[in-house]
Amino acid sequence: MASISVEGLAKSFGRVPALLPTSFEVAPGEVFGLIGPDGAGKTTLMRLLVSLLLPDAGSARVDGLDVVKDFRELRRRVGYMPGRFSLYQDLSVRENLDFFATIFGASVAENRGLVDDLYLQLEPFEKRRAGALSGGMKQKLALCCALIHRPRVLFLDEPTTGIDAVSRRELWEMLGRLRAAGITLLVSTPYMDEASRCDRVALIEGGRILAIERPGDLAARYRYPLLAVEGGPRIALLEALRSLPQARSVYPFGSTIHFTDQRLGADPAALAAELVGALEGRGLEGLGAQPIEAGIEDVFMALAVDTRQAGEAHHG
Repeated sequence: MASISVEGLAKSFGRVPALLPTSFEVAPGEVFGLIGPDGAGKTTLMRLLVSLLLPDAGSARVDGLDVVKDFRELRRRVGYMPGRFSLYQDLSVRENLDFFATIFGASVAENRGLVDDLYLQLEPFEKRRAGALSGGMKQKLALCCALIHRPRVLFLDEPTTGIDAVSRRELWEMLGRLRAAGITLLVSTPYMDEASRCDRVALIEGGRILAIERPGDLAARYRYPLLAVEGGPRIALLEALRSLPQARSVYPFGSTIHFTDQRLGADPAALAAELVGALEGRGLEGLGAQPIEAGIEDVFMALAVDTRQAGEAHHG
């Protein structure tokens, strides 16, 4: 039996669709990532699955329980860490932990083994008010409170947003240990590089899931030749690339510009040489272009463009 099973789940706020009909399953003990930008529908989906919102259509089961009919029992079995720090800021670290443990009929001592790695870092500050903690420590405290009743399924909404790189790494290492302990995790993030830490990921944009794959298999979805272009005045280079008839997509990526050629099956090395020649013919100098493998960001952008174009064609 799947730990999470979603069938046609949908939600709108007034006339604005936040989540289009969505279906997927998450296996027991799996780390499943929701990857997408702000406003993609990640938080809406997560709040539906922890029974904080009622769906407009469809159904979902978490740990075998219907998220609407069985919401009381469901809340005893899941842990939820919202994207915004939602603990009691005027309570101390220890008071927050004791409070949330008491709600679930548990105790800090009883389940300390599950959160010990985090608790050891928090212990020197256990008398400090939660509102006075650093961003990274707030996230660790929130995770401790979400785990203190030993949930079977854990939902984490953008847990690494706004924290430093070291805290991000430590948090993901902790999630790996929770996975090893048999807890199913559903994690949302706007950071594409965190996809590699998940067993499978769902790319989501505009309330629609674009793809569900293992992170290593996503690149196989990218069918067109992809080139990294650099050099010359950046704005002029962007404009020149976008004006080329063979351009399928053009967008900045770090110090380079990723250019996708719409000619399927063409030799990427030959296309790179042709591209540089075409740009030099437009007065741009000192350029370089080389074929590259598509990353998750490239796949996401391509799927988003394809979905948008399909929608426009349908409504046109």
